[in-house]
Amino acid sequence: MFIAIPLSLYHKEEAYSGILLAGIITIFLGGLLYFFNKPKNTNIQKKEGYLIVTLGWLTLSLTGMLPYIFSGAIPSITNAFFETLSGYSTTGSTILTDIESMPKGILFWRSATHWIGGMGIIVLTIAILPLLGIGRMQLFMAEAPGPSADKLHPRITDTAKRLWLIYVILTFAEFFLLKFAGMSWFDAINHAMATVSTGGFSTKNTSLAYWNHLPLVQYIVILFMVVAGTNFILTYFALKGKVRKVIQSEEFRYYIFGILGITIIVSSIILFLKDPNLESSIHHPHIFGETESAIRHALFQVTSIITTTGFITADFTMWSFFTTGIFFALFFVGGSAGSTSGGIKIVRHIVMLKNSFLEFKKTLHPNAIIPVRYDGKAVSQTIVFNILSFFVIYMLIFVIASVILTLLGLDFVSALGAAASSLGNIGPAIGSVSPVNNFAHLSTGAKWFCSLLMLIGRLELFTVLILFTPFFWRKN
Repeated sequence: MFIAIPLSLYHKEEAYSGILLAGIITIFLGGLLYFFNKPKNTNIQKKEGYLIVTLGWLTLSLTGMLPYIFSGAIPSITNAFFETLSGYSTTGSTILTDIESMPKGILFWRSATHWIGGMGIIVLTIAILPLLGIGRMQLFMAEAPGPSADKLHPRITDTAKRLWLIYVILTFAEFFLLKFAGMSWFDAINHAMATVSTGGFSTKNTSLAYWNHLPLVQYIVILFMVVAGTNFILTYFALKGKVRKVIQSEEFRYYIFGILGITIIVSSIILFLKDPNLESSIHHPHIFGETESAIRHALFQVTSIITTTGFITADFTMWSFFTTGIFFALFFVGGSAGSTSGGIKIVRHIVMLKNSFLEFKKTLHPNAIIPVRYDGKAVSQTIVFNILSFFVIYMLIFVIASVILTLLGLDFVSALGAAASSLGNIGPAIGSVSPVNNFAHLSTGAKWFCSLLMLIGRLELFTVLILFTPFFWRKN
């Protein structure tokens, strides 16, 4: 929190006192927890692990909302908590109706919540969850390329350090490129933090559409959204010059060709159907030609939704009902496992599809033993069942959440969009929560419920949901 104070003082904002007070209170609370909780036995079991992760993120959100409240930027506890959890979970949904009027110190802290939460989920999924016996698919890509010598490091602390280093390098690389492309240094650092974390908070009311007259800015953001949605283990291999390992990754190939294929479909619809809403939904559509503009905006929006970043350069719900349907389907894709993106994750879809096709073969050859293969290796039935369970629970939560949101005041289409967006940590949705709208109009109950969905989705369902099961609280 203190890193936002110099920025606030530089711009002579009164918000610095609120940020300072929030930081002091957070340090005080942290000190109390540290000095009065020193257990003799530091051997953490699975149950303690689940509680630490979930309660840790809740505590992070409760303290993270203090700068908003004390500075007066977001005086409502409900709105402040929603904005904070949306930041930490890298969802990018917002209740702010005039972002550009916010103090710059607060906007910087808002983007910083993305950056902190994005790296937090990387360390969580790659280093911590496997120790709890879950999240094995998050490590699947790390184990697939080869023997143990190819892994980051056997020790969790060293793995975390390497991941942080990559994260920082990517952030500063995008910052310098965006500054070179025409952004101010303040906009560049904020968007760099939001992109690398696949968050989506912008410093402008119109998000990246503000820079529609600077295509280079949007191409740079597209590049880093793709990188951020890639497994960080593969990014590490790429930086080490082991490009072959990246190309050999089955998930990476599906990821890249999926983005390109859907972009071709969407841009073709924009160009050949001559959608009358195109020109009204994107600014300056003819600066570099209609074709380039259509491809760029299609590529940007497809990448933004698949990686669950949530930046916008256009309102895709205005292009056509068909494209709206395509983007709604993309809400359930997600990026790569071991990345900062949310959603179901591509690797799960691959394994589910392969397992489904194998069921046809098993129908013809019931006695045959045919394992699901991923990256040339057999996937254990335990992992397949885990993925199938995850998908079923994910879709069940989506259906139930959509119904609950209608009870909380949203129309049916908006409820579907808000549920899918919150659970998948995406940001913009459809209906009254479309890219040109936000979540400010939701009722108090709907905002708290969407906050819960964001937390559940960000922590891979099981980490949170297991706390609500009766057997979790039994002594044996």
